[in-house]
Amino acid sequence: MARTRSTGADETAEAVLSSRKAPKLGPLKLLAPYVLHYRWHVTAALVALVVASAATLALPLAVRRMIDHGFDGAGAELINQYFAMLVLIVGVLAAASGLRYYFVTWLGERVMADVRTAVFGHVCRLSPAFFDRTLSGEIVSRLTADTTQIKAAVGASASIALRNLFLFVGAAAMMVFTSPGLSALVLVAIPFIVLPLVAFGRSVRRRSRRAQDTLADASAFATEAIGAVRTLQAFTAEAAASNRFGAEVETAFRNARAATAARSLLTSVGMFMVSASVVVVLWVGAQDVLTGDLTPGTLGQFVLYAVLAASALGQLSQVWGEVAQAAGAAERLADLLGEHSEITAPAAPVALPTPHQGRVAFESVRFAYPSGHDQPVLDGVDFTVEPGTTVAVVGPSGAGKSTIFHLLLRFYDPSAGHIRIDGVDVRDADPDAVRERIAIVPQESTIFATTVLENIRFGRPDATDAEVRAAAEAARVAPFVAELPDGYDTRIGERGITLSGGQRQRIAIARAILKDAPILLLDEATSSLDAESETIVQAALERLMVGRTTLVIAHRLATVLAADRILVLDHGEIVEDGDHQSLVARDGLYARLARLQFAAAREADDQAPAALGPAAE
Repeated sequence: MARTRSTGADETAEAVLSSRKAPKLGPLKLLAPYVLHYRWHVTAALVALVVASAATLALPLAVRRMIDHGFDGAGAELINQYFAMLVLIVGVLAAASGLRYYFVTWLGERVMADVRTAVFGHVCRLSPAFFDRTLSGEIVSRLTADTTQIKAAVGASASIALRNLFLFVGAAAMMVFTSPGLSALVLVAIPFIVLPLVAFGRSVRRRSRRAQDTLADASAFATEAIGAVRTLQAFTAEAAASNRFGAEVETAFRNARAATAARSLLTSVGMFMVSASVVVVLWVGAQDVLTGDLTPGTLGQFVLYAVLAASALGQLSQVWGEVAQAAGAAERLADLLGEHSEITAPAAPVALPTPHQGRVAFESVRFAYPSGHDQPVLDGVDFTVEPGTTVAVVGPSGAGKSTIFHLLLRFYDPSAGHIRIDGVDVRDADPDAVRERIAIVPQESTIFATTVLENIRFGRPDATDAEVRAAAEAARVAPFVAELPDGYDTRIGERGITLSGGQRQRIAIARAILKDAPILLLDEATSSLDAESETIVQAALERLMVGRTTLVIAHRLATVLAADRILVLDHGEIVEDGDHQSLVARDGLYARLARLQFAAAREADDQAPAALGPAAE
């Protein structure tokens, strides 16, 4: 069932993207594919709405007959019949209104759940270039605040708007049937009522979007600050962060206040115009009763219909402001859904060879980050990694080492050259198929706020508990898990805050073991660990590397001494290539880096006993 729903959400998202090409439609057209997906519920809501409206419009008819015919000689019996009929009509009205409320509320909740799922799924598929320029807090704000505002429109506001639209149209038709002359006066007044609603509605929409944008900025900063709260407190920057957030919230409040003022003015103008028109019509009708052109019951019927029409139009003016606010939120979601990933699968992807080999080749690869002002990070990089071998990539910071991993994972495409896995250019293959062949252990492991077991299973979601525990044993996770209160079911906090750096790295290694991919990427996997943790993690990594094609990025050259081959990268170019001994003998950049690091290590070892004092002797 979940799989089917996900597929439907994907198809709906595609329909939304294609629907955005029609510029004359308002932003709320975003919701149409989601609403129409539940046609039976929409039909049931409309039927209940029509029945409730018809019951409401039937009331003035009974009132007219009671006034005109209920007070003659046989009036008592007629009055009893009319009141019995009124009770029946009210019962139908109550039942239909209850059903209408249920169906439209259900639609609001269901549609917003689908919209959130579709937007989140779409965002997850966007290329890293999108996240390079977009704050995560802003995305979260659109997923929460904006969708909540739209839910109110789809549920309550849409229901009220449709009900009052039906009542206005029905009451207007009955007014014409009851008294064409009085109805003509109402028709003359309608343009003076509707035009201000439309004009103010546009203003409300603009102001609402501005308020939502400002609130998204505040949410983005809050997300970033809360995620780095320890750094914030370490630098005693709580007051500065609070002041900045408060200033952004205050700006959002001012924008929201402006939107509310516009909406209030819209409501006031609408109510005044509607009420004034009813008073004028009632005065003219009273003159007709005095001259005998209308019966009192007919005037009463017309007035009731006029009140219904006026009330419906007045509520439409209020709901119009809410719908305008929802349109602003829908516009922001439409912008998000309108983002296209720069990394996509070709129309006819080339399948990677099976069984896999694990050969990796970079051929004259050039690349510059989209936000890097066309400054090349890699410039003509050529190398091949044979299956089952280990190649280390070293060099100064900013040389382009991590970029090699980003391109191999196809987070970006090179501006020139080719990257091949088992002879297939990654641009010709499905990105998912490419990434299934690769496992990565990053420098900073991403840990989710769930259990140890689920964090490891992230490497292969369909793995059994036994497979997850086997991967944990191989990565030496089991020893520290045994000390946790609930073992593998222990929740380890946001970003794994309750674990040490070494423990988080071992979970990342367990993920890679569980994935069992032929190509392994190690990005500074031990650089931030203490000596004891590094020894444990390094042993787990050595077991993981057996039989796999491995690329290692390392600043600490001691971790790459056993590599089959070392590539020295500098300013985006491979300047040296060989094993440790040959590169040291060449006395180039690698040799200079090695001398600096090993000399620093010896100096640190020599100073340690002195720092410890006589006890160290």
